Amino acid sequence: MPTINRSGVNLYYEVHGEGPAILLSHGYSATCEMWREQVNALSGSHKVIVWDMRGHGQSDSPDDQSEYSHDKSVGDMAALLDVVGTESAVIGGLSLGGFMSLAFHLAYPQRVRALIIIDTGPGFKSDDARERWNANANEILRKLEGEGLSYLSSATKERSTSSHKSVHGLIRAAFGMLVQKDSRVISSLPNIKVPTLIVVGENDVPFHNAAQYMAEKIPNARKIVIPDAGHAVNIDQPVRFNQAVCDFLDSLGDRIERKS
Repeated sequence: MPTINRSGVNLYYEVHGEGPAILLSHGYSATCEMWREQVNALSGSHKVIVWDMRGHGQSDSPDDQSEYSHDKSVGDMAALLDVVGTESAVIGGLSLGGFMSLAFHLAYPQRVRALIIIDTGPGFKSDDARERWNANANEILRKLEGEGLSYLSSATKERSTSSHKSVHGLIRAAFGMLVQKDSRVISSLPNIKVPTLIVVGENDVPFHNAAQYMAEKIPNARKIVIPDAGHAVNIDQPVRFNQAVCDFLDSLGDRIERKS
């Protein structure tokens, strides 16, 4: 099992294929397994890197709450690129993974060739909006504390099909990574210069406004709405999603062998 050690925290990752690199980050309480259809579609012509965040899947769940933060996760992503020998990559993710991709660009813009942001919110400028988001995050925490990992069986597809070592890692990850603390990321959107693909599922209504906001604020962005798809758009409609990603990568000059 390939892992990278980050100051005593082992992070699970996978590398598939060769070529231009793509780093994909999963959503909160999901794992890298959510990208299986994308690995199959893209690894024929790309180096596809997927991983489990701290507290998730096959990665470690340290007891120290300070080991979970946006900055730690961004550092993990940079270390992953280092360990696979990649200076820059297309950086993408779903939901929390999309937010971390935006945060990665803020910290390491020179290492980002392009962004793929999927069913994601970029954070909040308003304190009131941030507090409402954090109240929802705290509700997830209460359910995990009360029901344990069984709570995920009734959650969205990328969560319900995920396997984790410990519910405690997910709880700490929610405190440190899911909860929003400031407006740094959303304020950085106009400074993103790389090509950006924004994808949202037609039925993922809570994220429509965020997708439109990012499409308007990021100078070189295009937005695609995938029909008949919810929050787990890449799982609900893998063929349509993969086609959108392949077309975007083609526009970067990356040639893609399209697979169904």
